[in-house]
Amino acid sequence: MSGPQEPLSRRGLLSAGGAGLAGLAGHAFGSGFAGSPRAKRVIWLQMSGGPPQLDMFDIKPTLNRLHGTLCPKEFIEGKRLAFIKGRPTLLGSPWRNYQVPSTGWTVSEHLPHFASIAEHTTLVRSMHTDQFNHAPADLMMFTGNAQPGAASMGAWASSELGSLNPNLPSYCVLGSGGSDPTGGKSTWGAGFLASQHQGVRLRSKGEPILYVQDPAGLSRPGRRAGLDALSQLNGLTAEQSGDPEVRARMEQYELAWRMQSSVPDVADLNKEPAHVLEDYGVTPGQASFGANCLLARRLVESGVRWVQLFDWGWDLHGTSTGDDLVDTFPKKCLSVDRPIAALVRDLHRRGLLEDTLVVWGGEFGRTPMNEARGGSTRLGRDHHAGCFSMWFAGAGIRGGEVYGATDELGYSIARDPVSVRDLQATMLWSLGIDPYSTSVRHLGLNRRLIGPTNEGRIMHHWFA
Repeated sequence: MSGPQEPLSRRGLLSAGGAGLAGLAGHAFGSGFAGSPRAKRVIWLQMSGGPPQLDMFDIKPTLNRLHGTLCPKEFIEGKRLAFIKGRPTLLGSPWRNYQVPSTGWTVSEHLPHFASIAEHTTLVRSMHTDQFNHAPADLMMFTGNAQPGAASMGAWASSELGSLNPNLPSYCVLGSGGSDPTGGKSTWGAGFLASQHQGVRLRSKGEPILYVQDPAGLSRPGRRAGLDALSQLNGLTAEQSGDPEVRARMEQYELAWRMQSSVPDVADLNKEPAHVLEDYGVTPGQASFGANCLLARRLVESGVRWVQLFDWGWDLHGTSTGDDLVDTFPKKCLSVDRPIAALVRDLHRRGLLEDTLVVWGGEFGRTPMNEARGGSTRLGRDHHAGCFSMWFAGAGIRGGEVYGATDELGYSIARDPVSVRDLQATMLWSLGIDPYSTSVRHLGLNRRLIGPTNEGRIMHHWFA
């Protein structure tokens, strides 16, 4: 409750006004924030490592025709690249492509199932970032800061909106591909927000959450009595210290207690009909990206606000058969194309797609030049922050549309650039959160997901 307000002194105005002034500036300069949320929940499909847009969703006939010729000098002169040395040759896609009947888009032959969902998606070919190494790009994408310590998008959503189910976390994280994203756990961390808003990591094989079950020999009543005693002690500590993290830890203990019965039920893929398992390409008990997609649908259906899927293995440099466009790329596409299409169709059938925003992408893109690191003869692309592709579906997203374009070689954005800040502002807005005024005071700063300036634009035109 708020009592009578005293007039703000100059010091008070400077101290408290940062977020408010930022919000006012956002509105004054056309932020366009308004109205009810488009999305109640988010499923983000992150292809960790940087998927090659020029072999997937941004096919370039001119680049294919000039394959093997020296790249233009302006591609490398004065530019910072992660691994390319000297003047590399252009790299056309080694694969055929096909035209999606419902949209006319040209995409990779290794994405045959995408055709069944293209009409639900907006494809953005003009994304860009300012980070060209994995960890900073991961952190910039998900926390708005290239250094660890900031709050992730999912944590902001949890903090502002809470969970739709008190027996489940508001923010869940699933991983596949044999590795976490290079940005590590900070990509789903709570940062300067209360710790209960960090993503809860679930597993698609075995026990969904490690150590959440009662230890052997401890009964449920005994466990409850222990938690009650611990809660009393923590309550006293909270009163004495005033530390909000004590309250956050108390809430986490209680959520863990409730999850002991709710999570195993939600995570049990054996409860799905055989035709659904077949559609996702899932065998219960076997960990896979497809199992994570199906689990994501079960989680949002049960009230989880934000589900983050990370699939490692898209860092296709071409240094060996384990990271090239000829051997590894088709395998990665095969592992994700079918379950992603099944997920979008499943959400649509169940009436969930209309208020669930599905996001697909990576932390950056790949170059139109062959990396040839150390003289490798394999085909692979270096990191490229200048342009990459993402697509979006559900929550009122316009279906079957393309936004933005790159040049004929896929090196630079030719039309309608979209920054990571734009994406962050749009994500919050889609959930009904004002990205310009939403902030937390931390170390003397009013911290926001979109950073200290109002450069982030809400992409209203992506939505119907």
